[in-house]
Amino acid sequence: MTFTSKILIAMGAGIVVGAIFSIFSEPLAPVSGFVVGGLFNVIGQIFILLLQMMVVPLVLVSLVCGVTALGDVRALGRLGAKTLGLYLATTAVAIVLALTVARAINPGEGYELAGEVAFQAQAAPPLSDVFVNMFPRNPIQAMAEGQMLQIIVFALLLGFSMTVAGEAGRRVAGVFADLNHVIMKMVLLVIRVAPLGVFALIARTFATEGLEIFRPLAAYFFAVIAALVLHLLLTYTALLKIAGLSARRFLGKMRAVMTFAFSTSSSSATIPLTLNTVEQRLGVKNSVAAFTVPLGATINMDGTAIMQGVATVFVANAYNVPLELADYVTVILTATLASIGTAAVPSAGLIMLAMVLQQVGLPVEGIGLIIGIDRLLDMLRTAVNVTGDSAVTCLIARSEGALDLETFNDPGAVLDEPETTRPIAEAP
Repeated sequence: MTFTSKILIAMGAGIVVGAIFSIFSEPLAPVSGFVVGGLFNVIGQIFILLLQMMVVPLVLVSLVCGVTALGDVRALGRLGAKTLGLYLATTAVAIVLALTVARAINPGEGYELAGEVAFQAQAAPPLSDVFVNMFPRNPIQAMAEGQMLQIIVFALLLGFSMTVAGEAGRRVAGVFADLNHVIMKMVLLVIRVAPLGVFALIARTFATEGLEIFRPLAAYFFAVIAALVLHLLLTYTALLKIAGLSARRFLGKMRAVMTFAFSTSSSSATIPLTLNTVEQRLGVKNSVAAFTVPLGATINMDGTAIMQGVATVFVANAYNVPLELADYVTVILTATLASIGTAAVPSAGLIMLAMVLQQVGLPVEGIGLIIGIDRLLDMLRTAVNVTGDSAVTCLIARSEGALDLETFNDPGAVLDEPETTRPIAEAP
């Protein structure tokens, strides 16, 4: 059985088991506390912690190796400009698509507010602070706190310094190459237990969230899904066609990553699997993937931008506040720039949504209307986010001559597997 099949089966089983605990909550009450709140929660949290444990060393080491492999500072600048431009462009397209779908469906129209809606919004960071905070005062502290943009900047500077340091840099690069090999083996060992982690996370989510919360917000829920699907099938397909690549082949090889992202709700936690997939199954060289994937997990939030667009229209309709053309333009610009400051963690988009609502004069308390179903939508938009990271990665790699077309088109290309443990010494 392939890894993708295992992940899909685990997700399906998790949905079924979680739905059973939700529907039959009363008869299963004696065991649900132990199974859902205990067993599923413990397994899921441990799995997430293992993934998060690997993200910082993986991004640092892999990105340093990627920069040293490029060997050309001008190539790094060209790569960075292309990547940043494409990420911002796809996010802008996503928000325009979201507003178009939202205006067609009009979620929130006729919605009856039941009393006061309470929601305490966290302050969104100013855009100037986002750019300043990209540069670490202390790289060790940045790694300890998981500040991904700061880690990326430090890794780029370190890799560049190693490239121009001559023989000393080459010796250090050899150490990082060995570290990269070891860390990837650790990643693969953890990924082998991914189906169990996915099952626990999905089962607990569906058991605790239930299905009844979707009924009053069905229009909003399906408007977000429609925009996500259209962006996935239209925007990313167009990108791949520009690069002369098969969208069907790409999406087929991304199923495991999308399912994985759906279960974790975190682009950051999915980085290990995303990197392995784009390199081993899609044929992207590490020199490109090591830069574009971590950066995309940090600033490329197409799914989050879609949620913000639809949510803005929903809140405006619910509070009967008309939006003018200038308001829509403001939403597009604000949501696009806000994606840079959105953390790659579950539900971080709600913080940025508060900033978007404030920019167009809508009550921030309106977030309380949609927060109940945001968990499942967060899972869906994370799957779109990581797919966008990989699509842009393939496009950039194709333009840089760093894409192995034979691997990309090979239906048999599978995820790398950990080597079978062998004895240290064998008898003669």
